[in-house]
Amino acid sequence: MSKEHSGAWQFWVDRGGTFTDIVAKAPDGHLQTHKLLSENPESYNDAAVHGIRQLLKLPTDAAIPAGAIDSVKMGTTVATNALLERKGARTVLLITKGLRDLLRIGYQNRPSLFALNIELPELLYDEVIEIEERLDADGNILTPLDLPQASAALKGAHQAGYRSVAVALMHSYRFPDHEKALGQAAQALGFTQISLSHETSPLIKLVGRGDTAVVDAYLSPILRRYVDQVATALDTANGGCGRLLFMQSNGGLTDARLFQGRDAILSGPAGGVVGMVRSAAELGFEKLIGFDMGGTSTDVCHYAGEYERSFETEVAGVRMRAPMMSIHTVAAGGGSILSFRDGRMQVGPESAGANPGPCAYRRGGPLTVTDCNVLLGKLQAAHFPHVFGPNGDLPLDEDAVREKFNVLRTEIGTDKSVEELAEGFLRIAVENMANAIKKISVQRGYDVTQYTMNCFGGAGGQHACLVADALGMESIFIHPFAGVLSAFGMGLADIRAMRESQLGCALDAPEAATQLAILAQAARTEVAEQGVSDADITVTQAAHIRPAGAQQSLSVPYGDIKNMRTAFVSAHKQRFGFAPDTSDLIIDVVVAEAIGQTGEPVTLPDPVGANTTPAHVRLYTGGRWQDVPLVDRETLSLGQSVTGPAILTEPTGTNMIEEGWQATCAQGGNLVLKRVVPLARSEAIGTSVDPVMLEVFNNLFMSIAEQMGATLANTAYSVNIKERYDFSCAIFDQNGDLVANAPHVPVHLGSMSESVRTILRLNAGKIRPGDVFMMNNPYNGGTHLPDVTVITPVFAPEGEQILYTVASRGHHADIGGKTPGSAPPDSRHIEEEGILIDNFLLVNQGTLQEEATRTLLASGPYPCRNIDQNMADLAAQIAANETGAAELRKITKQFSHATVQAYMEHVQDNAEESVRRVLDVLHDCAFSYPLDSGAKIEVSITVDKANRSATLDFTGTSGQSPTNYNAPLAICRAVVLYVFRTLVGSDIPMNEGCMKPLSLIVPEGCMINPKAPAAVISGNTEVSQAIADTLYGALGVIAGSQGTMNNFVYGNDTHQNYETICGGTGAGEGFDGTSAVHSHMTNTRMTDPEVLETRFPVQVEEFSIRQGSGGAGQWSGGEGILRRLRFNEPMTVTVLSSHRIIPPHGTAGGAPGGIGINRVQRADGRVETLKGNDQTELTCGDVFIMETPGGGGFGPV
Repeated sequence: MSKEHSGAWQFWVDRGGTFTDIVAKAPDGHLQTHKLLSENPESYNDAAVHGIRQLLKLPTDAAIPAGAIDSVKMGTTVATNALLERKGARTVLLITKGLRDLLRIGYQNRPSLFALNIELPELLYDEVIEIEERLDADGNILTPLDLPQASAALKGAHQAGYRSVAVALMHSYRFPDHEKALGQAAQALGFTQISLSHETSPLIKLVGRGDTAVVDAYLSPILRRYVDQVATALDTANGGCGRLLFMQSNGGLTDARLFQGRDAILSGPAGGVVGMVRSAAELGFEKLIGFDMGGTSTDVCHYAGEYERSFETEVAGVRMRAPMMSIHTVAAGGGSILSFRDGRMQVGPESAGANPGPCAYRRGGPLTVTDCNVLLGKLQAAHFPHVFGPNGDLPLDEDAVREKFNVLRTEIGTDKSVEELAEGFLRIAVENMANAIKKISVQRGYDVTQYTMNCFGGAGGQHACLVADALGMESIFIHPFAGVLSAFGMGLADIRAMRESQLGCALDAPEAATQLAILAQAARTEVAEQGVSDADITVTQAAHIRPAGAQQSLSVPYGDIKNMRTAFVSAHKQRFGFAPDTSDLIIDVVVAEAIGQTGEPVTLPDPVGANTTPAHVRLYTGGRWQDVPLVDRETLSLGQSVTGPAILTEPTGTNMIEEGWQATCAQGGNLVLKRVVPLARSEAIGTSVDPVMLEVFNNLFMSIAEQMGATLANTAYSVNIKERYDFSCAIFDQNGDLVANAPHVPVHLGSMSESVRTILRLNAGKIRPGDVFMMNNPYNGGTHLPDVTVITPVFAPEGEQILYTVASRGHHADIGGKTPGSAPPDSRHIEEEGILIDNFLLVNQGTLQEEATRTLLASGPYPCRNIDQNMADLAAQIAANETGAAELRKITKQFSHATVQAYMEHVQDNAEESVRRVLDVLHDCAFSYPLDSGAKIEVSITVDKANRSATLDFTGTSGQSPTNYNAPLAICRAVVLYVFRTLVGSDIPMNEGCMKPLSLIVPEGCMINPKAPAAVISGNTEVSQAIADTLYGALGVIAGSQGTMNNFVYGNDTHQNYETICGGTGAGEGFDGTSAVHSHMTNTRMTDPEVLETRFPVQVEEFSIRQGSGGAGQWSGGEGILRRLRFNEPMTVTVLSSHRIIPPHGTAGGAPGGIGINRVQRADGRVETLKGNDQTELTCGDVFIMETPGGGGFGPV
């Protein structure tokens, strides 16, 4: 393809949700920009076309002259908006029989841990057709495709008006023949959009691949209509526009004819990433953090020499299994609303949107981040477009902003000035955005201080210096077109085509090269067919590699085996902090990408400048009002510098140069900001509580716990921790009190404090820097033996005083015991459940005690079955703790130990006050909860209104059980903490403060405070759920949920796996229960059925919602599920479950939910019913069947 010729216009368009940005390249090479509303039906049908016609100076009804437009390159949110608003095409889903509800169930985790009314995303498909067919993981046909049945069902759907169909069959990513046959049948019947999952995403994981096929089927018709509309309006058929190209989510352009729904989700933001990279490359910047701040949200991304893409992304609640630019979005923008709630100043996540917009916009809107900048003078009303008011001709309303800040100041009851309040809110917003950048950089092993921030978007320039300071960055790049950089990026992008294939072969297997050759040719052909000459096409090849047995793969360039191994080790060290075992490396996926260069790089002319004396304006900065220069960017000449504090204005935005920073006008008019005065690394803010710093520290502590969790998930070995997320990470103060935890598994969270305090108590005066402890003792703060807690005390730099403690708890797949998976249903003594670890020194002054640890794990009558896996997971927990310790040391250096410790206490005080406000409206109550075993849990809650406290008395609860239905006291505390956190109803930290107003009376020797050596395996999973439902029963706020984790463990000497299985949740006042989701004390994920069948000798015959199992009522309980697993090898199966005899209770007159059922269907057809706690041996061909309970109803029918 020839380069774009100079005799015609080029238009680069970003059609966003609010505005459409256009960069036009005139025939003489001159660039100009244009911005207009994306929706303005009174004036035009399409913003992009209207803007192009305006730039061409064409009347509305005039035809576009032939040859006038060389090309239009566009990114669009049309598909994204249709997805968010659920306005796609009516779609029917074809899926393997037995899995009709799989995409609805997904991975069974609930999106919000503390929500009682669980809201799941709306489904995109309207109808499901189950297809009679089945292949195993090796492609063997278990059930032939019943094409006549499928065709008849498709015909019925077509007659019902469906024209869009998605097909997702088990293992079709490798064996697509059945999908192809169904596609041909649908085409013959007249379906106009047919999305086959092996084409939309040829990768393992049926859930993500199925969702991707559905998205493609749902959005492509909408997208096609829009593309055709634009093509018609630009008269492409008659030569009005030479080429019409659209930006894909992967960062490459494609011809309009090839643009599909699955590739359109990040169409606009992907242009911003390309613009960020290509514009900064002109000045030699190669390591970049993208910071794109708009009105409602901020997009951040990372670049270090190559575009980062994710092959598994969740967008608008939909799991996408397709290559997309890795872009992290945080709900913090110029329109983020300021509020004072729960004693904390908060920013967002709610946004004022475009209407009414910020308070200053004269539409009665709330105070927002933009209003902070107006009040402080960072946005100058006189130098901001006068487009407000009834006639659209008034400036920003500074008086209204100041008035509302005064009202807020009174509400908060602070002595701070309104300017100090505005600065405080800005700091909170800045910290939120900095934490988002940490997720894509620091959490993945990158030193962000060595990067340049490329700042773009309408609001980015106002905050860039502050965000950079929060991250320790010292370099910022701002392009002249920063305000429209996504549109500019469209013009710099190349045509790209990507092909992927799932392999799972050895690193040196010849099939990788063979498959890559096929993929490369297919990608090259696609680009060539779009008119790109062979000389302008380059092809890159990559392999996603992992060690055998590990789950997470890393991408390296494909080539020489030795070079790939070296590159993998380097990537692994950078990402995870340690060198992997490379003796047996697996190529998971191979990727070929063809890149067709479509245009010359755009070099802007060097600025000439105007040599004018800048105006001076009033700006509040550094705690006082100052006169600072206000400089028009267009007046700067090459090499001219502006030292902060100063304001640089330009047509598409405002750039705030903070004190200590200097902006220099570089070649092409680019701005390069450098910190010229070193940032003070220590900050004296005192120890008394401040509502600004309370929110900053609250978010900071939570961010540290989340970083620990990311490290643990990345570095762990077992499926349990890496994929099911059965772990928790937390930080504690010097007394061992919980300060912050990432939102992981609730039963872990409140109980870890007991373990930490035990370690600190037992080792007082003997702990040394570098020591790390391990424990799982249920009688010293543990829960059950598989949950192993790793505890790291954090010392002062001089190494004498313990300042804080960090801990991580992970569920190990096997810790010994009578049965694989360490969950024997008939255990009567704690040693039958595995290795008991109590106060064990895992790391001695920085040295891992590997030999002693292995000896411990191999000891006793029932040793661990896979010690290498235990050691790998322990190493990951150690690494997670070190992440937390390093971050705590960093903030201690910045703020001082006294301040950090004070705010650890303040965030607990804040949570305590939130719980006390709950107690203000509670009344005395009681409940008795019967268990299947005949035991009961009783509670009476007495509220002391005067002291705003409550006593929870569990007297009357059954004595400890001779079985394993005993829950250690730490679990009871965890449940109480969880329940009262859910009652708060707002986003507060869950820490020790929540427990301070609550007193617990739990008789020693009862089933929720047992004495050693009672067995406890069911306590963590089953009794914890029962305690939660007991408390909710007393409070009367929600009916009984399924009340069990439905533990299902199976294994032999070669394979071990552990599942917890979802069910129905209880209904509450004003809402139905939710079907097929985890409730209360667990939120672990279910392994994808294709992954499960690939790793284990089983077949998932059915995983569906169990209709009719939810309790009736004014508000109905959620439904349980039906799960059938066929076994292809002899295995021991253990099940620990509840509500197999007594159903989950209804509340306020609602009916109970349905009981659960456990069965085995033998290969000879016999059916055996198992008890709630049971164990059996399965042989080849046996099927395990579980029906989980439904939730109770609320209110009379």
